[in-house]
Amino acid sequence: MQKEWPLLLLGWYDENKRQLPWREQTDAYRTWVSEVMLQQTRVEAVKDYYRRFLERFPAIENLAAATEEEVLQQWQGLGYYSRARNLWQGAKETVAQYGGEVPKDEKSLRALPGVGEYTAGAILSIAYQQAVPAVDGNVLRVFSRLYGLQEEVQTTAAKKMVAKLVSDVLPAKRPGDFNQALMDFGAAICIPETPRCEGCPVTAYCLARLQGQERILPVRKPKKPPTCIHVAVGLAKGADGYLLEKRPARGLLAGMWQFVSAEAASENEAAKLLSERGLQLLQPAFPLWRVSHVFSHRRWEMAIYECAPVKDLPKSGGLAVREEALATVLWAGPHQKIFEWLEKNKKDEK
Repeated sequence: MQKEWPLLLLGWYDENKRQLPWREQTDAYRTWVSEVMLQQTRVEAVKDYYRRFLERFPAIENLAAATEEEVLQQWQGLGYYSRARNLWQGAKETVAQYGGEVPKDEKSLRALPGVGEYTAGAILSIAYQQAVPAVDGNVLRVFSRLYGLQEEVQTTAAKKMVAKLVSDVLPAKRPGDFNQALMDFGAAICIPETPRCEGCPVTAYCLARLQGQERILPVRKPKKPPTCIHVAVGLAKGADGYLLEKRPARGLLAGMWQFVSAEAASENEAAKLLSERGLQLLQPAFPLWRVSHVFSHRRWEMAIYECAPVKDLPKSGGLAVREEALATVLWAGPHQKIFEWLEKNKKDEK
């Protein structure tokens, strides 16, 4: 089994591999950027961001020389902004310590900010053709089915087991292609819940298929629903424009800008807290708009209120921004939706 199916998978990849912008020109920096962007983000959503990011920062030296705000502006809309900050810090360390050459050994590579086992494996195998596994969710699913693994797939023990299985079959001559073949195969054929076994090139080697467990494996713990948090958002204008505030330097959406907000367990409580922060909600205090935004472990239910004009900026680090300049603001993700809603309403009114 170990000798035959990897070659069949590579043959499938040669005929069916996805045409992706980060495969057009392969080097360690481009691979690094693409893999960081692809964490918890769909491939289709990443393509345009990747192209724009590389246009702005074509080499690692360009990224290292940029400011944090410039990097986050290019990242805006992709979410999970700690990824961008880590990438930027990693680029600066690479330029300072390695003369701009991304390390070729796993220990040095994983010492860089935000570079975990998977990202290191992807860079080393794709850019440097080293036989190092790159185990992501697709690979865990594929190997769980191929080998009929009954362990809960997200445990550390299961991940180590799959990494060992991948290492055992990684072809020395095409490790990068093999890792990418597993990614494409998991995205196109060995998909969650209803795998497309009729188009699978290695179905004869799949223990899950042979045992009728292809829709059961991999074993996963049920996901906990995200915690619901109610957020009251105040649209308040001062003499110089809309009042904005900066989020704390640490935590969710760190250091990014938002309309003045308050978080609570209920919508009424959040609205009350917003009033206590010095914003006077126009009466009747009924939301102009509601919008949901789901993070990995929490869900914001946002209620947007129109507020009376105010004189003082919020104590959390405020800024007054004229309407024509709102498009340049480095928005905390969900507040970008509110800005876009405001822009749409303004156009509809004309």
